[in-house]
Amino acid sequence: MRYSGLKVITEGLFGNKGWKPAWRNPAPKPAYDAIVIGGGGHGLSTAYYLAKNHGLTNIAVLEKGYLGGGNVGRNTTIVRANYFLPGNQEFYSHSLKLWEGLESELNYNVMHSQRGLINLFHSDGQRDAFARRGNAMITQGDDAILLDRDGVRELLPWLDFDQTRFPIYGGLLHPRGGTARHDAVAWGYARGADRRGVDLIQNCEVTGIDIEGGKVVGVQTTRGPIRAPKVGIVVAGRSSQVAAMAGMRLPIESHVLQAFVTEGLKPVINHVISFGMGHFYISQSDKGGLVFGGDLDFYASYAARGNLPMVEHVMEAGMTLMPMIGRARVLRSWGGIMDMSPDGSPIIDKTHVEGLYLDCGWNYGGFKAVPASGWCMAHLMATDTPHEVARRFRLDRFATGHLLDEEGTGSQHNLH
Repeated sequence: MRYSGLKVITEGLFGNKGWKPAWRNPAPKPAYDAIVIGGGGHGLSTAYYLAKNHGLTNIAVLEKGYLGGGNVGRNTTIVRANYFLPGNQEFYSHSLKLWEGLESELNYNVMHSQRGLINLFHSDGQRDAFARRGNAMITQGDDAILLDRDGVRELLPWLDFDQTRFPIYGGLLHPRGGTARHDAVAWGYARGADRRGVDLIQNCEVTGIDIEGGKVVGVQTTRGPIRAPKVGIVVAGRSSQVAAMAGMRLPIESHVLQAFVTEGLKPVINHVISFGMGHFYISQSDKGGLVFGGDLDFYASYAARGNLPMVEHVMEAGMTLMPMIGRARVLRSWGGIMDMSPDGSPIIDKTHVEGLYLDCGWNYGGFKAVPASGWCMAHLMATDTPHEVARRFRLDRFATGHLLDEEGTGSQHNLH
């Protein structure tokens, strides 16, 4: 079934009786050519591009819960390509280009909104750093505009410009940045993968990885054993636990990142805004809620919920930047389990086990990377060679010291 405006009107006129399920709900087969563990955004996009780009259709995505029930539905929906270091630059630039054609590609409305992203700066040093970043973005082929104080005030007049502790000096505007509807992205890739023959198997937890003679031969699940010569681990904050089934100890810590949404309000925030003197970022959803988040909870955890001290910390940052937010009622909060790497950059690589592949370490950047992550992971699984834009995301960089430390904060997981 192809979605269209005409189809919506027609179904509305005739009682919405012609809609079909967006994807099948098959039972697992005994064997596949490839298995992707994890039914989130990265896993679903990997399966989709394995089918679309490489012609593999005998694929299964195994998800222990329901599709899109993990981090892809537990984030602040930001899409951007404003990275500084070679390695990250070309990857996220590639991802943004995929975002821009995604709705047409999938025939699915993921509500991608390029409303622009503004990173505020509050000192001469920060201004110089963002000027360098903006120049690097332009050199890469992306867009960046350095705004002075008046330029920011023209776009965001309701910020507190007169605070004495963190005065706003200006901001770096990334016009092609923006947001997308997180769960719609998962649904769109799920539907697209299913249409190309991929089996999406929910409520199927992987409990073991079968290895014979140094090669992966399949997995054990709560719905029985499934054989496959290629297996991709794409499970975000659960990466260390699943990799341990193959005898691997990853350089990953799992931390909780909280996010919040307020009651629906009239349109007031037209951009995505990032506070330069506190890890606070905010946008407004299409339903009117203010969606915002901040720092990690700063202790390792697999619990998809947060703690009250970090709630207070995030609210303080929001009040410092824009005191008017204090009049909005917070409706709910949620936590995502973040797979934090030591240098803050991801891992897309083969493992020491032949046929076993790893996609993890997305830190704060997992949602905006969904298209390119799947594209590059699919290329790796299909060809056994890294894609050019992901060639620096090797696992061995933590042994060699060739790190991609975008933040410049050193090898400490919870600082990224």
